[in-house]
Amino acid sequence: MTRHDHVLEQAVQACRTREHFSPFADRPGKDEASQAAIASAKATFESYLGGRVELDQPASDELKAAETSPFTLAPLDIAYPVSDPDTLFAAADDAMAVWAKVEPERRVDLCLEMVWRLYDRWYEIAHANQHTTGQSFSMSCVGSGVNALDRGIEAIAYAAEAMARVPRSGRWERPFGRTPVALDKRFHLLPRGPAVVITCASFPTWNAYPALFANLATGNPVLVKPHPTSVLTMALMVQTAQEVLAEEGLPSATVQLAVDTPQQPVAKELIAHPRCRIVDFTGSPEFGSWIEANAHPAIAFTETAGVNTVVLESVEDLDPVASAIATSLGLFSAQMCTSVQNLYLPSTGVRTPDGVIAPDDVVDRIVAAVDATATMPSRAAGLLGAVQSPATGDLVGQLTSSVASRGRVVRAGEPYEHPEYPEARTLTPSITVLDPDDRELFGQERFGPISFAVRCADGQDALTHAVRDVADRGSIASHVYSTDPRYQKRATAAYLDAGASVSLNLTGPMPLNFAAAYSDYHVTGLSPAGNACLTDEAFIAGRFRVAQVREPAQQ
Repeated sequence: MTRHDHVLEQAVQACRTREHFSPFADRPGKDEASQAAIASAKATFESYLGGRVELDQPASDELKAAETSPFTLAPLDIAYPVSDPDTLFAAADDAMAVWAKVEPERRVDLCLEMVWRLYDRWYEIAHANQHTTGQSFSMSCVGSGVNALDRGIEAIAYAAEAMARVPRSGRWERPFGRTPVALDKRFHLLPRGPAVVITCASFPTWNAYPALFANLATGNPVLVKPHPTSVLTMALMVQTAQEVLAEEGLPSATVQLAVDTPQQPVAKELIAHPRCRIVDFTGSPEFGSWIEANAHPAIAFTETAGVNTVVLESVEDLDPVASAIATSLGLFSAQMCTSVQNLYLPSTGVRTPDGVIAPDDVVDRIVAAVDATATMPSRAAGLLGAVQSPATGDLVGQLTSSVASRGRVVRAGEPYEHPEYPEARTLTPSITVLDPDDRELFGQERFGPISFAVRCADGQDALTHAVRDVADRGSIASHVYSTDPRYQKRATAAYLDAGASVSLNLTGPMPLNFAAAYSDYHVTGLSPAGNACLTDEAFIAGRFRVAQVREPAQQ
């Protein structure tokens, strides 16, 4: 028995049944002890400002990252160890010579121990995440904290199961003619080689934890390459993993941090390095496509972006639907891969039990639901958070100006005053009504709090346009609202044919953006939104291989 066998068994079972499971608290406690722990963690975070994060890895110099808090607009001014790719890969190779020989069961257990250590630093990492990504503290604790750790455990569970299916030895016997032949065989699980994990600026942990642990569990050393404006959270992750490794007498360089600057990016150099064997990437579709085309001989696992769609054909009650859509439009200022963007409405109106509601009235109800949060700073702070990059606000402003001459801007995004951080870079959702002919404006992901209501001819036309955009640009989380079973069936078939997942008639307290570890397959790998899925067996396959040793059987 190992330390975390019970949790591993529960995680494996949850992956098989797709039921709810989490070994962690759902959200931060409000009791006195929890509040004291949160305050202490904030002080720890603040102690990094203007200082240096210590890591046990080769370093020729230090680099102050281009990190600025979206809430205070002050530079974090934190230095990290830096070295050239050749040095990092050499250290990774040396570490792999030891790490690959660790029994798979022990590697899995050590990965789970790393998860628990990260949970021990829950509030500290949440403060770091808040002031690098712009997420509210609550979202940093939940979405980027426990939900992301659950995704990490999920990947460990899949890796453990995949490796357990390979027997370590076996005897093979059969006659050749009249002569019996018996061989003893031993099967060795071998890692593919050093992995590069490239994370995004706005939501790094959610994809980094699964990639990190899928690689480590299967024996591969990892170079973590964070976005240059969002480094600290990933540095603390690497630091935590290194501490666990060192305590076990294993090479700390099994996990290393590779930092860079916006002016001198290093990602392509890492990917093109002859020792790179695995690439995990979360980010823009443009760079994701480049990786998929150029990573060879490495294998690449990508999650990029898509056009997340909402088709409104008919509803039982518009108010909860409008509220659900409004929450997704605003949650973390739509800086999530699951944020909805395009709303497709029939010009003939949306049917309800009380009659047909005109499309303009439907949009007005959604705008009112957005306003219910966006115009109240205390609510907006918890839901919208802050905008991670100044470029996002600039893009939304430019797009709003561009679409104003083509459509009707029914809600212009504007800053709200954050009650705790008056300097925060904030922006509320912008909503514009367009026609299907304006596809060059809405037919691709527009990162940030900007969305489009597309007036289509009828319900079938709305579905046709939505699925076309999904097929062309991909989708990570799309939704259909219809009370007609026949329409639901057509919509489901259309999205599945486009290689995309779809949700039907979701309302209530669970945000549309929520993706459940152990249950939801996040991204299908069948559309332009990415070639990988969190988490399925394909996410593990290829990260290790099997080599065999055969010899005559010993009697």
